[in-house]
Amino acid sequence: MTDFSDIPVSMQALLAPLSGGLRETAARRYAVQHAVLHQRLFSLYGQRPDFPQWYAVLLGAVGGLLARRPIALQAQDARREADPDWFLDQRMLGYCSYVDRFGGSLQGVAHRIPYLEELGVRYLHLLPFLRPRSGENDGGFAVASFDDVDPKLGENGDLDRLADKLRQAGISLCSDFILNHVADDHAWAQAAKAGDPAMRDYFIVYPDRTMPDRHEATLGQVFPQVAPGNFTYVEAMGGWVWTTFYPYQWDLNYANPAVFAEMAQALLRLANRGIDVFRLDSTAFLWKREGTNSMNQPEAHLLLQALRAIVAIAAPGVLLKAEAIVPTRELPAYLGNQGSDGGAAECHIAYHSSLMAAGWGALAEQDAALLKAVIARTPDLPPAASWLSYVRCHDDIGWNVLRSEAAEEGGDAAARLAKIARFYTGAEGSYAAGASFQSSDPNAAHGSNGATASLLGLQSAGNEVERDAALRRNLLLHGLALAFGALPVLYMGDELAQLNDNSYLQRPQHAMDSRWLQRPYLDDVALLQRDDAGTDAGRMFMGLRALLGARRRLPALAAGAPRTVLPSAPALLALARGDDFICLCNFSARAQTQALDGAWSDCLTGQAFSGEVVLEPYALLWLERAT
Repeated sequence: MTDFSDIPVSMQALLAPLSGGLRETAARRYAVQHAVLHQRLFSLYGQRPDFPQWYAVLLGAVGGLLARRPIALQAQDARREADPDWFLDQRMLGYCSYVDRFGGSLQGVAHRIPYLEELGVRYLHLLPFLRPRSGENDGGFAVASFDDVDPKLGENGDLDRLADKLRQAGISLCSDFILNHVADDHAWAQAAKAGDPAMRDYFIVYPDRTMPDRHEATLGQVFPQVAPGNFTYVEAMGGWVWTTFYPYQWDLNYANPAVFAEMAQALLRLANRGIDVFRLDSTAFLWKREGTNSMNQPEAHLLLQALRAIVAIAAPGVLLKAEAIVPTRELPAYLGNQGSDGGAAECHIAYHSSLMAAGWGALAEQDAALLKAVIARTPDLPPAASWLSYVRCHDDIGWNVLRSEAAEEGGDAAARLAKIARFYTGAEGSYAAGASFQSSDPNAAHGSNGATASLLGLQSAGNEVERDAALRRNLLLHGLALAFGALPVLYMGDELAQLNDNSYLQRPQHAMDSRWLQRPYLDDVALLQRDDAGTDAGRMFMGLRALLGARRRLPALAAGAPRTVLPSAPALLALARGDDFICLCNFSARAQTQALDGAWSDCLTGQAFSGEVVLEPYALLWLERAT
């Protein structure tokens, strides 16, 4: 038994609530994490005279939450600590949906688990299901309570039972954890409006427009049409509250250490209920600095690294995923800087939004140059980390993450991206049925919305040839996401080729937000057709399932396996994973030829190729070296 009598006060605080083996385990984990945790938090808050006491209280709270962690989750922590690469292999597959649109309720999602198992899903991201703001709530991203389930979706016990059933099925549950803001009816905001000075300091409030105007000079706008500006006057606060997103979403003041402590504990409480992965929403916005766009500030990374260290102590089986929709060059920071002096791990997973956008750009331009540039700029992963690849999600396709790559060949990058954006509204002679997002300027590179199948031409198809082309484009993008080297996530309905949901236009609270085009309910008719090759749903589902089956047996497609772009025609992407696998993607409406070195076979059909291969329009080929 280790003697804990001669240890620092902070470590004593951590260990005080613990006993037996768990106490020893916590001491071991803290010994590994202490340097990073203390240094990051001291960098942020060490100038405060009460820092030592605050730090000890924080660690005491972390120890208390570890003491209350269920035995089953402690056992899972131990297994995952022993195998930190557990989420990197080629069998990992994610699925993302809103609770109500997938299963109606949390109980309904539990009934869909056999369907997820049929697909091979091992990671389920349920979009916001915690109690949201009353009234408008940004699709649940305006959270009123981190400890209560949205009553429209069920009760807290339903969440606990769902997490347990998913764990028994080998599926990790992912929840959004909105770090940047809370709803204006959250208890903290209500207390602040009632005059509590401590709660007021949880937010960023200015008495007049002097500082807001100075900040606005360099800030962007997330929703310029429906929520212009970054500050909202709140009479009860007697000033201007920082509201990056909507006026009812109040940004948190992370310069106040109490905010960090509260949020870290809220995350651990959810982890103790069985949440395995946290999508850390709006991570780029956490720290504000005058004279900048207040995105990707160094302090934001210090906060995330400290949070990662706390998770490693109290719930090391949990993954953190950065929702940072930023250019490729800014992505690696969200996975940490472990190779540098004083470096630290940050998030385990980061969205590769540039890869996603570049795939769509390649189809619009019938040229893979943007995609090749993005892949060339994608760095190797640090240990125990993964990109997240995807074709669509609940948000718009944002083109500005590609500004740097779009400028590589000279010319006007903004005009190039704006042309791609127009393509996905159905302009430029396009097959797409989509809508622009938050822009009234037809020459701007606005975001693009729409369901995958609709954006790829299935909705506008007038004959079988056009339908076939639309489905091939769909499998092409999914094949790229599955082969790239990441944790791929399917967006609900895409596996069944569901089309745009225009019903949002009849709902006043949604009518101004075209993102609801791609937020449909799961089509039960299409679900029943998934094995019928005579239907669009069946062709898409069966084609995707064949790719998924092949991927599971190909270690070359694991997240950390080597990746090389081979020479190819402009419209082709030839992506090698190691020496024995090549993913070939034809992004054009014309057949393309690719030279091959040696003998290869199609991973799906077994067809043999050597010398060269001809790819039909929008064809996808997965080739493995013949033995």
